[in-house]
Amino acid sequence: MKARTLFVLVVAASLASRSLAEEAKLDARIFAGKGSGEPSSFLVLLREQADVSGAERLAGKEEKGRFVYEALRAHADATQAPIRERLRKAGVPFRLFFLVNMVEVEASLALATELAGRDDVVAVAANRPAALPAKPFLPLEDAAASPAEIESNIEKIRAPALWASGFRGQGIVVALADTGLTWDHPALRDRYRGFDGSSVSHDYNWHDAIHAPGPGNPCGADSAAPCDDEGHGTCCAGLIAGNEGANQVGVAPEARLIGCRNMDRGVGTPASYTECFQFFLAPTNFAGQNPRPDLAPDVINNSWGCPPSEGCTDPNILRAVVENTRAAGIFVAMAAGNEGDACFTVDTPPAIYEAAFSVGATTLDDTIAGFSSRGPVTVDGSERLKPDLVAPGVGVRTAALPAGYRTFTGTSAAAPHVSGAVALLYSAAPNLRGRPVEAGEVLKRSAAPLTAAQDCGGIAGADVPNAVFGFGRLDVAAAAALAAPVERTLPRPPARTRATRALRPRGQ
Repeated sequence: MKARTLFVLVVAASLASRSLAEEAKLDARIFAGKGSGEPSSFLVLLREQADVSGAERLAGKEEKGRFVYEALRAHADATQAPIRERLRKAGVPFRLFFLVNMVEVEASLALATELAGRDDVVAVAANRPAALPAKPFLPLEDAAASPAEIESNIEKIRAPALWASGFRGQGIVVALADTGLTWDHPALRDRYRGFDGSSVSHDYNWHDAIHAPGPGNPCGADSAAPCDDEGHGTCCAGLIAGNEGANQVGVAPEARLIGCRNMDRGVGTPASYTECFQFFLAPTNFAGQNPRPDLAPDVINNSWGCPPSEGCTDPNILRAVVENTRAAGIFVAMAAGNEGDACFTVDTPPAIYEAAFSVGATTLDDTIAGFSSRGPVTVDGSERLKPDLVAPGVGVRTAALPAGYRTFTGTSAAAPHVSGAVALLYSAAPNLRGRPVEAGEVLKRSAAPLTAAQDCGGIAGADVPNAVFGFGRLDVAAAAALAAPVERTLPRPPARTRATRALRPRGQ
């Protein structure tokens, strides 16, 4: 009798322990406000993640991209089979990811709890906007009727000095993850990679990660052609590469652009953000088939953040996404956020990550914008210094819907200056292409140093770098000059060769 009692107690303790483990892995906020049995969207993060560190040994961007893509796909295919089978049996909607080993699921609390209890699952995370909406973008303003031939913010970062030397971003592709893209805007039409001067193709150049937008969204769902449902993305694109006669609003006027809509009028989720990164790693046709890592961009501009109100309740939820993207040789530029002027306000993914190059905003006289977020990063316990540097982001003139120009304010406006600058830098120092870590160091070391009266987290504002300006204000001409000797020390990448074997199509 005692033995049986002991056995019952052991079983009860085991079940209680398992229940606590499930609760620890399951974010209770997923089902906040939901009725009994009502489904919600959540992310199932698998325990085993692919090791892509081998990409560091590869010299060329195409080789890095192919290696990372194939390693991630193979690992996801091998490890997701059991959970994929369980979800199919349950008959619930789900979407598989490979950029990070993760599954997006729409299901009830009961199934979420079951999945949290699996040994191959490390976390069940939130993936839906909360009732409290995300903070809106800073408002757009009407632009001056008479444009300058070259805008003062472009002059400020000394981009024209590189233009004069023939370095205008030619041969470099910049991706835009945002509210969408107006590809046929007069300042952007010739910059869109899908347009060859006479015809247009959106395969491999555009993806829409918004599958169920809110009512009245002007782009609808799964737009087959580039569409901007809010105007924010078009503004960012203009600052990267916009060029129309006297309207020279872009930093890199000969770079090519591709795009992905990752937000529903300014509000995204971890899944929609991840989906765009995944598309950029290996662009596909409209059907999501025949992925081409050789068509991946050189730079991704991200003028957004993912706060808890959008589902990023875990500060590390997008970390592997950004790290794997950078491992593929892609530079990830990121707006630092508009939550200033207090310290510790760089506090939302992905701006907080080491692998993201985070950009604060200044006025044209190198004063920090009052809204620009400051470091260091404390939300993940890292005490990481952010932002990395700053760029103009107050009242800068750029392209706007449907075909005109507006002034644009925010760190959302500052980040595209860096994205365009990387395109110029790669044009001037092609051996840096595919080496985002080295490129980032060049940008930081060449920045115009700026000091602040504000000390943050033990980091003195009088020092450089500091938590207000980072390493200083972007100076792309100085970066190109610094990169010249750096480039000579780097090994030349092998000559490009055409792949002889087919890649597996994306899909379940």
